[in-house]
Amino acid sequence: MTTVTSQIHPPIPSATPVIAGVPDEATVTRIARSCICYQTRMTAHAVTRAYNRVLAPLGLEVTQFNILAALAVAKTNSVTALSEALALDRTTMTRNLKRLGLAGLVSVSTGQGRAVRPALTQEGAALLSAAIPLWEAEHVKMEEAVGADVWGRTRDGLRAIRRSVKDGRCGA
Repeated sequence: MTTVTSQIHPPIPSATPVIAGVPDEATVTRIARSCICYQTRMTAHAVTRAYNRVLAPLGLEVTQFNILAALAVAKTNSVTALSEALALDRTTMTRNLKRLGLAGLVSVSTGQGRAVRPALTQEGAALLSAAIPLWEAEHVKMEEAVGADVWGRTRDGLRAIRRSVKDGRCGA
Protein backbone atom coordinates (compact mmCIF):
# COMPACT_ATOMS: atom_id res chain seq x y z
CA MET A 1 0.00 0.00 0.00
CA THR A 2 1.36 3.41 -0.97
CA THR A 3 1.11 6.28 1.50
CA VAL A 4 0.36 9.82 0.42
CA THR A 5 1.19 11.44 3.73
CA SER A 6 4.24 13.23 2.33
CA GLN A 7 2.04 14.91 -0.28
CA ILE A 8 -0.43 16.14 2.30
CA HIS A 9 2.15 17.10 4.93
CA PRO A 10 5.37 18.24 3.26
CA PRO A 11 8.54 17.94 5.33
CA ILE A 12 9.15 20.79 7.77
CA PRO A 13 12.04 22.93 6.56
CA SER A 14 15.08 23.24 8.77
CA ALA A 15 15.66 26.48 10.70
CA THR A 16 18.31 27.57 8.20
CA PRO A 17 17.25 26.45 4.74
CA VAL A 18 19.97 25.62 2.27
CA ILE A 19 19.54 27.56 -0.95
CA ALA A 20 21.34 26.29 -4.01
CA GLY A 21 24.28 28.48 -4.99
CA VAL A 22 24.49 30.39 -1.69
CA PRO A 23 27.95 30.34 -0.09
CA ASP A 24 28.35 28.51 3.17
CA GLU A 25 28.24 30.38 6.47
CA ALA A 26 32.00 30.08 7.04
CA THR A 27 32.72 31.84 3.74
CA VAL A 28 30.30 34.67 4.44
CA THR A 29 31.67 35.08 7.98
CA ARG A 30 35.26 35.18 6.66
CA ILE A 31 34.27 37.88 4.17
CA ALA A 32 32.53 39.98 6.85
CA ARG A 33 35.55 39.75 9.13
CA SER A 34 38.09 40.66 6.44
CA CYS A 35 36.17 43.04 4.13
CA ILE A 36 37.81 46.47 4.15
CA CYS A 37 34.59 48.14 3.00
CA TYR A 38 32.40 46.47 5.60
CA GLN A 39 34.83 47.09 8.46
CA THR A 40 35.42 50.75 7.58
CA ARG A 41 31.68 51.40 7.11
CA MET A 42 30.81 49.80 10.45
CA THR A 43 33.57 51.78 12.17
CA ALA A 44 32.58 55.00 10.42
CA HIS A 45 28.97 54.58 11.53
CA ALA A 46 29.97 53.89 15.15
CA VAL A 47 32.38 56.83 15.28
CA THR A 48 29.88 59.15 13.57
CA ARG A 49 27.19 58.22 16.12
CA ALA A 50 29.60 58.92 18.99
CA TYR A 51 30.56 62.38 17.69
CA ASN A 52 26.92 63.18 16.83
CA ARG A 53 25.90 62.41 20.42
CA VAL A 54 28.61 64.73 21.74
CA LEU A 55 27.69 67.57 19.36
CA ALA A 56 23.90 67.12 19.71
CA PRO A 57 23.52 69.67 22.53
CA LEU A 58 24.66 72.30 20.02
CA GLY A 59 22.24 71.03 17.35
CA LEU A 60 25.19 69.99 15.21
CA GLU A 61 26.22 66.75 13.52
CA VAL A 62 29.84 65.80 12.90
CA THR A 63 29.46 66.14 9.12
CA GLN A 64 28.26 69.72 9.63
CA PHE A 65 31.08 70.34 12.11
CA ASN A 66 33.58 69.22 9.46
CA ILE A 67 31.97 71.50 6.87
CA LEU A 68 32.13 74.48 9.23
CA ALA A 69 35.76 73.67 10.06
CA ALA A 70 36.69 73.42 6.36
CA LEU A 71 34.99 76.73 5.64
CA ALA A 72 36.77 78.33 8.62
CA VAL A 73 40.17 77.68 7.07
CA ALA A 74 38.78 78.78 3.67
CA LYS A 75 40.95 76.45 1.63
CA THR A 76 38.07 76.03 -0.77
CA ASN A 77 35.32 78.25 -2.00
CA SER A 78 33.22 75.98 -4.21
CA VAL A 79 30.73 73.24 -3.35
CA THR A 80 32.55 70.78 -5.61
CA ALA A 81 35.97 71.43 -4.05
CA LEU A 82 34.48 71.30 -0.55
CA SER A 83 32.75 68.00 -1.38
CA GLU A 84 36.00 66.53 -2.64
CA ALA A 85 37.99 67.82 0.33
CA LEU A 86 35.58 66.20 2.80
CA ALA A 87 34.91 63.06 0.72
CA LEU A 88 31.18 63.79 0.56
CA ASP A 89 29.07 63.42 -2.54
CA ARG A 90 27.78 66.68 -3.94
CA THR A 91 24.16 65.90 -3.02
CA THR A 92 25.05 65.33 0.64
CA MET A 93 27.12 68.52 0.65
CA THR A 94 24.34 70.57 -0.94
CA ARG A 95 21.77 69.23 1.55
CA ASN A 96 24.05 70.05 4.51
CA LEU A 97 24.89 73.52 3.18
CA LYS A 98 21.17 74.22 2.79
CA ARG A 99 20.50 73.18 6.41
CA LEU A 100 23.49 75.21 7.64
CA GLY A 101 22.33 78.17 5.56
CA LEU A 102 18.79 78.03 6.98
CA ALA A 103 20.34 78.01 10.47
CA GLY A 104 22.36 81.13 9.58
CA LEU A 105 25.68 79.31 9.96
CA VAL A 106 26.74 79.46 6.32
CA SER A 107 26.07 81.98 3.60
CA VAL A 108 26.00 80.96 -0.03
CA SER A 109 26.73 83.29 -2.90
CA THR A 110 26.79 82.60 -6.59
CA GLY A 111 29.90 82.89 -8.70
CA GLN A 112 30.49 82.61 -12.42
CA GLY A 113 27.92 80.50 -14.22
CA ARG A 114 26.29 78.08 -11.84
CA ALA A 115 29.13 78.17 -9.30
CA VAL A 116 27.99 78.34 -5.69
CA ARG A 117 30.38 79.69 -3.07
CA PRO A 118 29.71 78.80 0.57
CA ALA A 119 31.21 80.85 3.39
CA LEU A 120 31.15 80.68 7.17
CA THR A 121 29.03 83.35 8.89
CA GLN A 122 29.78 84.92 12.28
CA GLU A 123 27.11 82.64 13.81
CA GLY A 124 28.77 79.64 12.15
CA ALA A 125 32.17 80.66 13.49
CA ALA A 126 30.72 81.07 17.00
CA LEU A 127 29.07 77.63 16.86
CA LEU A 128 32.28 76.07 15.55
CA SER A 129 34.20 77.67 18.43
CA ALA A 130 31.67 76.22 20.90
CA ALA A 131 31.83 72.79 19.24
CA ILE A 132 35.62 72.43 19.13
CA PRO A 133 36.05 71.66 22.87
CA LEU A 134 33.31 68.99 22.62
CA TRP A 135 34.97 67.49 19.55
CA GLU A 136 38.40 67.58 21.21
CA ALA A 137 37.13 65.85 24.35
CA GLU A 138 35.56 63.04 22.29
CA HIS A 139 38.69 62.73 20.16
CA VAL A 140 40.83 62.33 23.29
CA LYS A 141 38.44 59.66 24.66
CA MET A 142 38.55 57.71 21.41
CA GLU A 143 42.29 57.92 21.09
CA GLU A 144 42.75 56.85 24.72
CA ALA A 145 40.30 53.97 24.22
CA VAL A 146 42.38 52.43 21.42
CA GLY A 147 45.77 53.93 22.24
CA ALA A 148 47.69 56.60 20.37
CA ASP A 149 49.84 53.99 18.65
CA VAL A 150 46.87 52.01 17.32
CA TRP A 151 45.14 55.21 16.21
CA GLY A 152 48.28 56.42 14.43
CA ARG A 153 48.63 53.13 12.53
CA THR A 154 44.91 53.05 11.75
CA ARG A 155 44.93 56.63 10.46
CA ASP A 156 47.93 55.87 8.26
CA GLY A 157 46.26 52.70 6.98
CA LEU A 158 43.05 54.54 6.14
CA ARG A 159 45.02 57.19 4.26
CA ALA A 160 46.84 54.47 2.31
CA ILE A 161 43.51 52.90 1.35
CA ARG A 162 42.12 56.27 0.16
CA ARG A 163 45.28 56.92 -1.89
CA SER A 164 45.08 53.44 -3.45
CA VAL A 165 41.50 54.01 -4.55
CA LYS A 166 42.18 57.57 -5.71
CA ASP A 167 45.29 56.50 -7.66
CA GLY A 168 43.29 53.73 -9.36
CA ARG A 169 45.29 50.83 -7.89
CA CYS A 170 41.98 49.35 -6.72
CA GLY A 171 38.28 50.15 -6.96
CA ALA A 172 38.29 50.33 -10.75
